[in-house]
Amino acid sequence: MLREVLAICFWAICPQLLSAYEAPEDKEDIFASRACPAFLVFDTAAFLADMTIELPCHCKPEETHSVVWYYQKQIGSMNTKVLTDFEGTKVVESSKVGRGSDLRSRFSIRLFSLVIFRVQKADSGHYICGTASGEFFYGYDVDVQEVCQVLFPWNVKSRTQVQAEPTGIKTEKFEVFTSYGSWSKCDRCDVQGEQMRVGLCYVKSIYLHVRYQRESDTVASCGSSAVPQQFGLSSSSYGAKLEVRNCHTPCPTKPTTSPERQALLKFLEFDDRGPSGVTIHFHNHPSDSDLVLTCPGTKPQYAVAWDKGSTPLYRSQYMEGMNKTSRVFIDTGHHLNFRPVQLEDKGSYFCWLQGELAAEIRLGVYLRLGRLRQISDPESVYALQVILVCYAGISAVFLLTVGVRFIWHISREETSADIDRT
Repeated sequence: MLREVLAICFWAICPQLLSAYEAPEDKEDIFASRACPAFLVFDTAAFLADMTIELPCHCKPEETHSVVWYYQKQIGSMNTKVLTDFEGTKVVESSKVGRGSDLRSRFSIRLFSLVIFRVQKADSGHYICGTASGEFFYGYDVDVQEVCQVLFPWNVKSRTQVQAEPTGIKTEKFEVFTSYGSWSKCDRCDVQGEQMRVGLCYVKSIYLHVRYQRESDTVASCGSSAVPQQFGLSSSSYGAKLEVRNCHTPCPTKPTTSPERQALLKFLEFDDRGPSGVTIHFHNHPSDSDLVLTCPGTKPQYAVAWDKGSTPLYRSQYMEGMNKTSRVFIDTGHHLNFRPVQLEDKGSYFCWLQGELAAEIRLGVYLRLGRLRQISDPESVYALQVILVCYAGISAVFLLTVGVRFIWHISREETSADIDRT
């Protein structure tokens, strides 16, 4: 109670701070300035798997206050998924989103934009922004690519082989190539870190479908619906490539906080930072179950790194796919995965964002004494079989006892009748 009273008093004597949260009255309405196309076309967009993506609804009528998103694998397909979260009231925690979960459990609508957590290759397709009554405003053709190759600086032999081989395929109708983005920032500072850059698969051709908007009329991603199916790329093994290299950069100087402010925050219990100077998050998880850790505040374009205590978890050792039997790994979406988590995994995990230490996650692992079992579990099936066998045995004994007693009663009555006759 004392904490709330002091907080109210603090804000009451600082009215100028409250004015910073007032919404400007002359804020431009982006929807009023952009007209929707008369004929529905699709913006093509390529993403890396396991990332969190956002698809903005760039245009809509002013009288429309909520939108519904529609998903179709192929245009004209009868299998259409309706994505709605009741006007944006649904809250999804990305750390609890699994790969195998359905698309309907991995999305959220925020300010008319569709946010998909841990997007997968199966999520590729057409996304349309509209209303529940069937009006369509804006559309996307999303191509999600999985990483098919990871290159590290120490793997010189593999890098040389890859450079010696052709990077794509070229025919009379189309050409396949890899387009690399810029290198990310160094994911750690003052210690050895890593940089990454992503190369997505693209196709260059003059035979691409005109209904799909692109930066270049002759270039589209390999999995886009703009690529004709006659090219045979939909079932091919073309995908994204990931390059990782070492880096070293100094940490930037941080502004010092006055002792008075530190004392005030500590008195009000607003300062939840530990000895490392970062925010502490606590998480408890049962053993022998899968766990995914997400760095708080991360974005798809951020460089993310993980440490367990003072031991860095470099991608050269913990990248997904490096070791098929690895239980702990980092996926392409910068999540730290445990499959499954065990008692020795408990401890402090530090995550870096854009080369700066961002958060400390104190993981506690406990033994799960019991869990809710499903009918399909092997233990449940075995228990049902034992129960049915016992029930059948008891029923057989009961019927046998009743039959014996009935026969004995009949024979006794016949014996008494014979004695009466004599």
